[in-house]
Amino acid sequence: MAKVENISFAENFPISYIELEKEAEKKMGAGGFGYVQSGAGGEETLRKNTESFAKYSIVPRMLRNVSVPDTSVTLFGKTYPYPIFLAPIGMQRLEHEEGEIASSRAAAVYHVPFIQSTVSSYSIEEIAAATGSSPKWFQLYWSNHEETAFNMMRRAEEAGYEAIVLTVDTVMMGWREADLRNNFSPLKLGYGKANYESDPVFMSSLKDGDVVRGILDNIHHPTLSWEHVARLKEKTNLPILLKGILHPEDAKLAVEKGIDGIIVSNHGGRQLDGVTAAIDALGPIAKAVNGLIPVLFDSGIRRGSDAVKALALGADAVCLGRPFVYGLAIGGQTGVEKVLANFIEETKVSLSLAGVSSLKEITSLQLIR
Repeated sequence: MAKVENISFAENFPISYIELEKEAEKKMGAGGFGYVQSGAGGEETLRKNTESFAKYSIVPRMLRNVSVPDTSVTLFGKTYPYPIFLAPIGMQRLEHEEGEIASSRAAAVYHVPFIQSTVSSYSIEEIAAATGSSPKWFQLYWSNHEETAFNMMRRAEEAGYEAIVLTVDTVMMGWREADLRNNFSPLKLGYGKANYESDPVFMSSLKDGDVVRGILDNIHHPTLSWEHVARLKEKTNLPILLKGILHPEDAKLAVEKGIDGIIVSNHGGRQLDGVTAAIDALGPIAKAVNGLIPVLFDSGIRRGSDAVKALALGADAVCLGRPFVYGLAIGGQTGVEKVLANFIEETKVSLSLAGVSSLKEITSLQLIR
């Protein structure tokens, strides 16, 4: 396993999130950068996602042996060295020609699970071939053509992916003013078609052969319900997680209906503006789930101390999103590796300074709000 040693003080590579965002903007066009950086509506939720972390203060413990920190986490029978995933972000060729190939390979360097988006720029099979046995999950957008959803899930299972992440907060596209202002739609430009044009079930469902139109007609599903989730579970032996849970009652329903895990998320502030900050939803959801299924977290994670706060509030792992995408834009695979290296190291430092030597004791860490 690679050591966290690939950041040199002599290198001029951004360290903080603000620096990453600033440098990424220089590399990307206005449309692509606006798509990644912006949130929905007036961006109230986008702002709250990060600002709300500052409301939680860590109360560290002293005189504890933290010389050998154990940051490993076990989920669904698999043990990973860090409680860190790369979140499912689609169409990564917007940031770099190698897109998800580069970011998944970077994740593999640190044995960090890579969650591939349905609308990635490279197919399930291409990512699997590029990364071998490194841990990968597949994020699924339900399709109006149901058999397409089932077949994509089958493809992921056959390719060695370890779990399915069903996104449930995209029954329609959020109101994204930056994209409207820039007249920019990466889906319409074909950046997210790889998994679709390589899927024989989807291709056979097209009436006129227009792949992009077929994607636009299928990707949003306003009637998505628990019945669809039940049918999905019947089609796979892989664990299924629901991404986009913000209400404790939905978390309880997930447990009752046999869902294997949830991801507390508001889609990075990109769907419904004005919803609760994801970090504020995490504690009540973790309490409602009561350890019965894993709870992961995304939306607002920018640095290692954020990860520590989320873990202390009950998350089993966190998903890193925009920071690694900016690293991709700046330096391809190497850029993502550097972002991960910094994030892993800061998380370890933050845990140790908080007096936590193992993630098994993280929920005893006191936070004051």
